[in-house]
Amino acid sequence: MTTTVSISGMTCAHCVRAVFTSLAGVQGIDRADVSIGQAIIEHDGTVTPEQIREAIAIAGYEVKDFKIDRRTLPLAP
Repeated sequence: MTTTVSISGMTCAHCVRAVFTSLAGVQGIDRADVSIGQAIIEHDGTVTPEQIREAIAIAGYEVKDFKIDRRTLPLAP
């Protein structure tokens, strides 16, 4: 799954690093691409929006919006 998150309050590279570090500590998150104001997170199906929101809050920022892409791979025949 991929979740795109809009984040308020981020203004610099330190903000980006703080959010990245916090997200990296969440079990089930495989990758997080963080920029000022946004994070694109690849994760397994066990990670909830609440876990993502909490990790970002721990870093000191607030989630403004979530966009969750629940694409799945087709089953093999």
